[in-house]
Amino acid sequence: MDKNSAIGLTLILLIFIGFNYMNMPSEEERAEALRIQDSIATVEAQLQELDKAAIDEAVATHTNQVDSSSIAVNANDSLAVAQLKEQYGDFGAAAVGEDGIVTIENDLLAINISKKGGHPLSVRLKEYQTSDSLPLELFRGDQNRFSLDFYTKNRPVSTQDLYFEPMQTGFSVTGDAQKSLTMRLSAGAGQYLEYVYTLSGNSYMVDFDINLVGMGNVIERNTTRLDLHWKNDLPHQEKSLQNERDNSTIYYRFSDDEVDNISERSDEEEEITTDLQWVAFKQQFFSTVLIAKDGWEASTDLKTIHDETSDSIVKTCEAKLTIPYGHRDVEKVELQFYYGPNHYSTLKSFDLGLEEMIPLGWGIFGWVNKFMVIPVFNLLKDTGLGYGIIILILTLLIKMGLMPFTYKAYMSTAKMRVLKPEIDEINKKFEGKDDPMAKQQATMALYSKAGVNPLGGCLPMLFQMPILIALFHFFPASIELRQEAFLWADDLSSYDSILDLPFEIPFYGDHVSLFTLLMTISTVFYTRLNMSMQAGSPQMEQMKWMMYLMPVMMLGWFNNYASGLSYYYFLANVVTFAQNFAFQKLVDDDAIHAKLQENKKKPQKKSGFQKRLEDMAKERGYQPPKKK
Repeated sequence: MDKNSAIGLTLILLIFIGFNYMNMPSEEERAEALRIQDSIATVEAQLQELDKAAIDEAVATHTNQVDSSSIAVNANDSLAVAQLKEQYGDFGAAAVGEDGIVTIENDLLAINISKKGGHPLSVRLKEYQTSDSLPLELFRGDQNRFSLDFYTKNRPVSTQDLYFEPMQTGFSVTGDAQKSLTMRLSAGAGQYLEYVYTLSGNSYMVDFDINLVGMGNVIERNTTRLDLHWKNDLPHQEKSLQNERDNSTIYYRFSDDEVDNISERSDEEEEITTDLQWVAFKQQFFSTVLIAKDGWEASTDLKTIHDETSDSIVKTCEAKLTIPYGHRDVEKVELQFYYGPNHYSTLKSFDLGLEEMIPLGWGIFGWVNKFMVIPVFNLLKDTGLGYGIIILILTLLIKMGLMPFTYKAYMSTAKMRVLKPEIDEINKKFEGKDDPMAKQQATMALYSKAGVNPLGGCLPMLFQMPILIALFHFFPASIELRQEAFLWADDLSSYDSILDLPFEIPFYGDHVSLFTLLMTISTVFYTRLNMSMQAGSPQMEQMKWMMYLMPVMMLGWFNNYASGLSYYYFLANVVTFAQNFAFQKLVDDDAIHAKLQENKKKPQKKSGFQKRLEDMAKERGYQPPKKK
């Protein structure tokens, strides 16, 4: 062998040794390969002990997706079973199971619990129906997600993907009785996670306990909390999809008892950095609430989204909450579900602030509803009368209670009316003069001498406005009116329609609401009546077009609103016409005029407002006439 050949062989040998050294597996890789071989051997040994008939049946009827590559589970494929073990750790056996449901129900609810995930698959409210007369379900099937997420042996696990074993059969409970259903997720001998559902006979509240037994060595040791992922697609149930969408969102209550919500009118995502007591997926008339007896620890992520093109899903609500975990032998998390209507008295009975989800108005408007309108409405409801008659009686009671203010406003208008000739004289006197301050000062002097308060007709209206605005919130939010018919309206909680249009008019809609038309026409007549009674008033002349514009705008606003509200406003206008007609018969304008003339003869003390007007007029060079 010559020198060059020897050098070549030596280089080849060195390259071969270096290549093998660089590609030699690490200690960790060798350990992992050994562990996989041991797992496969263990699984093969277990498979040999299985009954051949059971294996054939499992192969024929059950498959499961393990990861994103969709590996089919075959009982004869030991590698696939090993991969299940790798994917889910001690929960590998629970990754394969039989789909099915367990039904629990009481007098009010029927709840289907899924074996896969162990969570409610659907909840039906027995006493309610959709606008299409179908059974009303708060959610159904794949629209609901409810899972605990954590890590085991450095691998993520979601209970949504695993099969629970029911420890009892389904049940039906009535009256004051109480029963429970346990759904157990096994991780080996003496190691399991379970959901316990406890249902009373006549309640919308469901006790929901999460028990973790012997899980300290299954869940990663550095885990201090479990993530609870909860998501619902809220189905379309009401007559008006848009109204339903505008009243669906997520509500939540802080540990300091304050209730808040994210926007109903737009998609929104919030991170709550303080502890919460409950979180609710609130629809227009129904809600699903998840309550933690010990509170939800911060932080909590909340999100709502909606698809304008979907006519079956109102909105998607999603919450990511956290549950503390201390690795004790036995840990219990006590929760509750509320599945039920947004009925004020029902929600208030739980003393959790759930009634704050009902939009009764803020501040004084909410107080009027809570302490006046709702108690009176409930008393009338107990009579058994139809809701159309109840709204009529409620209108009469409210108008009777406001009659002193209405009468005072009418008297103020009557006084202004009898002073109209003298006001006209003042206007004529200052015609062509560029001195509005002097004209105003002379007008106020006349009012003061006659004992007339120009704001006397406005102040009583301020006492009526809280009631009008409170009822604006009350009727659309009142579940009692839902699907209650009256005359041509088939649902007083939604719009009425006497004509469905083949097209949509901007700002108006695709239908004609008769109650809204009646309300608008009566409002126009009421406005015209007020204008005629206060003719000559400078303020009314300036507001004339606005006063007529408002009813036209209300025609568009209320066309898609609750027909019960339009019906109430129409009745209120009719009662006001009757009251004014009665006042006209009882009030003598000549007597009022004589009284005002008597007032002029009495010495008058200048009010602070009048004195300020006079001072401002003097600063502009106006000299009042000297007294003779």
